[in-house]
Order: sequence, then C-alpha cells, then structure tokens
Amino acid sequence: MGNMRSLVKMLMVVLFLGWIFVWIMISTNLFKSTWTPKLAKNLNTTYFGPQGTNLVLLTVPMMFIAVLSCVYLHVQKKPTQPQREWKLKRRMGRVIMVMNPLGIVTATELTFSLLFVALLAWSLYNYLYISYHIHLHNDDNAKIWQAKFRAFGLRIGYVGHICWAFLFFPVTRASTILPIFGLTSESSIKYHIWLGHISNFLFLVHTVVFLIYWAMINKLMETFAWNATYVPNLAGTIAMVIGIAMWVTSLPSFRRKKFELFFYTHHLYGVYIVFYVIHVGDSWFCMILPNVFLFFIDRFLRFLQSTKRSRLVSARILPSDNLELTFSKTPGLHYTPTSILFLHMPSISKLQWHPFTVTSSSTLEKDTLSVVIRKQGSWTQKLYTQISSSIDSLEVSTEGPYGPNSFDVSRHNTLILVSGGSGITPFISVIRELIFQIQNQSTKLPDVLLVCSFKDYHDLAFLDLIFPLDISVSDISRLNLRIEAYVTREDKKPETTDDHRLLQTKWFKPQPLDSPISPVLGPNNFLWLGVVILSSFVMFLLLIGIVTRYYIYPVDHNTGSIYNFSYRGLWDMFLGCVCIFISSSIVFLWRKKQNKEGDKETKKQVQSVEFQTPTSSPGSWFHGHERELESVPYQSIVQATSVHFGSKPNLKKILLDAEGSEDVGVMVCGPKKMRHEVAKICSSGLAKNLHFEAISFNW
Repeated sequence: MGNMRSLVKMLMVVLFLGWIFVWIMISTNLFKSTWTPKLAKNLNTTYFGPQGTNLVLLTVPMMFIAVLSCVYLHVQKKPTQPQREWKLKRRMGRVIMVMNPLGIVTATELTFSLLFVALLAWSLYNYLYISYHIHLHNDDNAKIWQAKFRAFGLRIGYVGHICWAFLFFPVTRASTILPIFGLTSESSIKYHIWLGHISNFLFLVHTVVFLIYWAMINKLMETFAWNATYVPNLAGTIAMVIGIAMWVTSLPSFRRKKFELFFYTHHLYGVYIVFYVIHVGDSWFCMILPNVFLFFIDRFLRFLQSTKRSRLVSARILPSDNLELTFSKTPGLHYTPTSILFLHMPSISKLQWHPFTVTSSSTLEKDTLSVVIRKQGSWTQKLYTQISSSIDSLEVSTEGPYGPNSFDVSRHNTLILVSGGSGITPFISVIRELIFQIQNQSTKLPDVLLVCSFKDYHDLAFLDLIFPLDISVSDISRLNLRIEAYVTREDKKPETTDDHRLLQTKWFKPQPLDSPISPVLGPNNFLWLGVVILSSFVMFLLLIGIVTRYYIYPVDHNTGSIYNFSYRGLWDMFLGCVCIFISSSIVFLWRKKQNKEGDKETKKQVQSVEFQTPTSSPGSWFHGHERELESVPYQSIVQATSVHFGSKPNLKKILLDAEGSEDVGVMVCGPKKMRHEVAKICSSGLAKNLHFEAISFNW
C-alpha cells in the first residue's frame, strides 16, 4: 500500500507541475508562434476542433489528477504522516502575518499567493508584449494608441480568465484535490473570495476599457452585438452585470447585513457561467473546465444526498437558547473533528442551507451525529421556535459532513483550545475524539487546556455538551483536561436562576421516510467518486468527439459556412451536464441498491435504540441545583473548571505560560479579533513551541 501511495503521489506531482508549466508558457510568444501551430496540427483534430489543444493540455491532466487523488485518499484511509513531512507541514503552516483584509496568512499561503500574483503579472506582461511589439489587432482602423488601449483591455480579460481556472476548487465541498494539499473546503473559502475579488476587478477593467474604446470610435452599440461567428459582446455584458451583482452583495459589510440577498444572488452563478462561456467560447472554456466540471459533480452528488430525509432523534435546548440536534447515522459514516454539516428544513425555507459544527465523534458515537446551533438570524430564530413548540417530528435534509481528511492532535505534548462564544463547538468534537483515543492504552494523549470566553452566564451551558451522556468516569480519568471559562458581561454568579432556563431534551418520533445520515456513495466513498469522475469525463470526451466530427465539422468544411461560435460553448456545457447527470445517477443508484439491506437493518437498529436521557439538567451544576454527581461524569468537569467573571482571558499570558512544554498545539475558533490576537502571539517569536491553527466558519 505504501508503494502504491508513493507512485500515485509521484504521478500527481508530475501532472500538476506539467499543468502549471503550461499555464506559465501559454501567454508567451514562444507558445503562440512556435508551439501552438505544431500542437494544433496534432491535437485540433476533426473530433475536437479548435478546442483540442486546450482540452489535452489543460483539461485532461487536472481531471486525471482528480481521479488519482480519489485512489490516493481511498488507499490512505488512516492517514499517517512521517515525522519529516509533519515538520515540513508545520513550518509551512506557521503564521507569517496578520492583517486586514487578508486576515491570517501562513507561510504556505503567502508563498502560493506571491507565485500566483507573479503568474498573473507574467501573463499580462507577455500578452501586452505580443500585442504592442509583435501583432497589434486594429480591425477598426483606429489610431495606434486607441488600438493599444483596446489591447490592454483585452489582455486584462485574459488574465482574469486565469483566476477562473482555480475559482471553483475551494467551494467543491467533497473535493479530493484540496485534501492532497492539506486543505478543506471550509478553510479554503477565503481563496475563493480572493480569486473572486481579483477576477471581478480585472473583468470590470476589461469591460470599462472596451466601453471607453467603443465610445472613442463611435461604436458604443458594439456592447450589445451578438456575432454568430465570433465573440458575442452581449453575452459578456450580461455576464458582467450578473458578476457585479454577485460581487457587491458578497462584500463583508453587505453580506452581514443582508445575508439572504447575498445567498440568493450568489446562486446566479449558473447563469453567470453560461453567459461567460458563450462569451469566451469553447476553446477558452476548456482552460477552466476542470474546476467547473468537478464542482458540478460535487453539486449534483450533494443534491442526490439531500433528497433523503434525515432521521432527527432529539434536540437539547440549552439555557442560552442554543440548540443541540442529534441525528441517527450509519456506523459506516466516518468524519473527523471540526467537521460541519449542512442542514435544510423546508418548513423554514425551501432553498436555504446552513452549515453547523458537528460536536460528536464518529469513533465514539457510532450511531448518532450531533450539531450545535446558535440562535441568531431569522433562520435559526424560526428553527428555535419550531423546536420549542409542541411538534413531535421535523423534516430535515442534510449534506455532509465535511471536514479535514485527517486530524491528529496526539503529536502535541500540550493542546490549547481558545474559543469565543459558540466557537467552542468544534472543540467539543476534538475533546470527544481524545476520549475515544483514551481506550487505546498505548496512545500518549496531550494535556488539554480549554480557554472559553462567553458573554453571559447562561452560555456556560455549552460546557454541558463536552462529554457524551453515556461516558464512564474511567474514560475521563486519563484525560488531563483543564477548563478556564470567562464570563465577560457579568461580574459575579447570578444568585437565582429560573428553572425553565435549565437544559431541556426533546425527542422526535421516527417517520417512514426518515433514514440515517450516510455517505453519499456508501462505503469506499472516495473510490466510487473516482469512478464517477472518470466515467463522466470519458463519456464527455466521447460525446464531444462524436458531435464535433459528425455535426459541427461537416458544417465548417462542407457547407462553406462557419458553425455558430456560441453554440460550440453551449454544446460543451450541455454534454458536460448530461454526462455528470448520467454517471452520478447510475453510480448513486447502484450504490444505494447495494446498501439497501444494510440501511434497512441500520434504520431498525437506530429507531429501536434507547438513548440515555439525564434525569436533570447537566447545566444544573452551574446553576446551584443539587444532583447526584457521582452517578454521572460531570463531577470531573466541575473539578476541572475555573469560572472567571467580568474579565476577558489574558491570551498572551496563557499562551506564553505554556512555554515549558516542548510542543504546544494552539487552536482558536471565535470572533475575528480573537483569532487575529492568538495568531499574532503565536507568530511573534516570543515562544517558538506554539503551533497555530485557526478554525473559521465565516462564510
């Protein structure tokens, strides 16, 4: 297995370096004048037409990498990293700078960002050199400076197109390429944002330059021209209008105030892609096809998963008006700590999906999966109202869970978890995973310090969720856990509390259509995803070859006319969608049929299992109510917890006090200000043993 992993990894590296090399060379005069004629002669065949070169050089390698990554992740079911790789990853993951608007930037991110900016600058330089010194297009017989001005606008658009070759990789939730680089979709959202800002800015400059140019030569109506044999300007105009709407509504200030408008506007991406491809044509579409193709495979598989109703077992209502929802799941569904689950509730919104942190551990709780939901915003307010009412069932669909491919905290001697408010929720899953690892007597576990900051006293009830209800005291005894809790808005513990504010548990009746949450393609999910990618792409190549050879080619060469420029791109998009639909559906239904008997048995087991419920609120140990602490493990957590009122944690002191430990892992999840403060401390050099990782769910 080790040799196979190494071979697959080597193939992926070679293909990726070759793919990047093509991107570096494609803007040069050498590629355009010398290589392109030779490549076109061999690759632009009657089966693929003018898109053949880009299809072979820029589409096929990345699609092959996607298939190989599925094999790699399948073989690497229990990822282990050699010490040398771990040290390299740790050095490259070290925080280099913390600044707005980029936020926390690691060495890896800074390196790749500089290389990407260099690629954009290099490409723009080469494109302009060709236009200004070798061949300047001037079909409008404009003045030379005007033609150069037009060329600048055209080439800026070309550079923006490079961003689109990477734009959709970060938002492919079940991506198999991101884990190869140690990334998840959630942690990569900021790359999608950066690429979106850069590409939209460049496209805006491209549009404005052409508008000015057409105004100067008295051809402003070219904005609305639709040329059947060349670039349709109107398609580009429509795409730009949609792009500006998506761009403006995605700005942080706008998104926070009017999230629903941002959400619905961003779902115009499908229309945006259609008009963008019509504008650039099929050949240029092949340059960005891999990330679009993989994104739509992921999107359709997520749709298939979301068609099933998930079995909601129970809901716990915390004194802070937050919720913990517990779902049934199949034992074969495995996920890592800090994963998230997307929820959809038709009774609240027909279209909206929202991500929430998974607090359970798939290794510790094999039949259930739990998420915590904070009551903020209209969607969660409506959910809280429904849960608090007298309903005994709730229709819920789920997507995911999604998280890192591997999560190993046992490499650290000490683990410091810093959270603000509901940011504690991913750390609940981390602690539960450590509880599971306790069962392996040979595993050396790190000392854990949980530093959590809350605004109100009732928010301390989040700590009630750290341990599962059925955990034994013996499992906790080996976990060296210390909790420092800070209540910032209150100077002292309230003397009285309302009984109705204590934690409440509500159980839901199983419905006939409910089923446990399961992997979208069942066991061996990565391997079957590779089958979907490979089969759909091969089918796409076959259909494109048939349509081009027996439909488009005869029009171009036998009738004396030129096949419609826009239709070429439409054929690519249509056949791509058809192939994704057919391949994904067949594999999904085949796997569903194979797992049907097992799902039935699992459903019966989950519906008949008796879940333990507390006789009184676990939060009562904070509220001064008497209870038999000896009968449950909460006595341990009470003894491990120190509560501080009216102050915020001195993070610098807490982190630097850990200097005595050889290797300290620092994880933070909470408000941006807190994340940045911890990152600055870890990157300051005052303590070289601090290794930082931020968890952010800000969409």
